[in-house]
Amino acid sequence: QVQLVESGGGLVQAGGSLKLSCTASGRASAMNWYRQTPGNERDFVAGIICGSSTNYADSVKGRFTISRDDATNTVYLQMDSLKPEDTATYYCNAVTVTEGNYKNSWGQGTHVNVSS
Repeated sequence: QVQLVESGGGLVQAGGSLKLSCTASGRASAMNWYRQTPGNERDFVAGIICGSSTNYADSVKGRFTISRDDATNTVYLQMDSLKPEDTATYYCNAVTVTEGNYKNSWGQGTHVNVSS
């Protein structure tokens, strides 16, 4: 497992932008962003694997962009055209593989509040 430190959340008006960052203590095979609102499950938002293949939830396609810097083990989530329904706590997730065993690590979460 790796340790994850997130930053970049905050308050923004609808239509605005925020950029989240997550730095891992080591290299991960895949890094993802999830989000969660009170009383609901944690939902996948975006993911990126080695080779920079990306995947997005339908609700954020065309508005969010995930990228990674392998030199610093950092993943970013650029969020544009934010909507009030994007308000949530965003969690960074890293998937590491050791001897064929997959392990998930989670950050502490960073809150995004989009006002209408």
